Amino acid sequence: MANLKIIRKRIGSVKSTQKITRAMKMVAAARLAKAQLAITELRPYALKTMDVLSSVASRAGDEEVHPLLAHRPAKKVMLVILTSDRGLAGAFNAAVCKAGYLRWKQLESEGAEVTFAVIGKKGRDFFRRRGAVIRRDFTGVFENLSVDKAGEIGRYVIGEYTAGGLRRIDAEFHPGEATESMIGEQAVTQAASLEEELSGPDFAAPPEDVEAELDAVFLVYNEFKSAISQDVVVEPLLPIVPLEVSEEESTSVDFIYEPSKRALLDRLLPMYVETELFRALLESVASEHGARMTAMDNATKNASEMIDKLTLQYNRARQAAITTELMEIIGGAEALKG
Repeated sequence: MANLKIIRKRIGSVKSTQKITRAMKMVAAARLAKAQLAITELRPYALKTMDVLSSVASRAGDEEVHPLLAHRPAKKVMLVILTSDRGLAGAFNAAVCKAGYLRWKQLESEGAEVTFAVIGKKGRDFFRRRGAVIRRDFTGVFENLSVDKAGEIGRYVIGEYTAGGLRRIDAEFHPGEATESMIGEQAVTQAASLEEELSGPDFAAPPEDVEAELDAVFLVYNEFKSAISQDVVVEPLLPIVPLEVSEEESTSVDFIYEPSKRALLDRLLPMYVETELFRALLESVASEHGARMTAMDNATKNASEMIDKLTLQYNRARQAAITTELMEIIGGAEALKG
């Protein structure tokens, strides 16, 4: 009988767990529908922004190359890793961390100095355990994900890439002001403003012994395909690589730029970086919900199979107990007859 009580207790425990996994699956499915709608609406905007950027960049001519477009040997690289703050999402976090780790070791083998900006507790814990240099740790981003939050991260990445913000293009760039005019008192004010807005409780200060200038920034995240399919993507974020524009398109029609093409790029390029980060965050959110929904569905099915096996085991044990009792009664009756 003691064995029967243990089996009954296990069946009850598995049923309770099954209720939780079923509820989590339903919640993830509801959130997935909302996240999928958001990423579907943003993708055309991101593509159009790149088209406009490519058109303006192709007509820049012999002007000075913009800092966010300039390519140089990748000696100092930062990997921006997008993970979640919570688990129970199957291989969602493990796949991103593995891809980031492999790219880290590949870049180091090529002689590059690699640092990290990590979004999400799971990625932070993974790379911290492996001794990675984490410049910035973003947590709680997905609780209230918005364009403003993506903009904060984008401005931080641009500031790190452009030598600590001395050549940083402010999001509220005023047309008519040359970029060089930002050097001086205005640059100090804007740098102080950036430091203040990024010094909240969710943002950790970067190590003091790490230089700010970078040669390249890569984005590592899960791209949403469907509820059961997410692809890990490692793509360059900086320097920006515009789409190829045919020579005929770049020379056939041109426009009058006010105040200048450089001023337009000063506004357009940071906007594109922030849009790409927001798109990647939305892709990651949708992928997380899809992975969690799939994982909880599998867990629910596994719980059902386990309940069936335990029920069968319980019935067999109960039948064996009843048979033993009957044999004892029959044996006792035969003994009395003798």
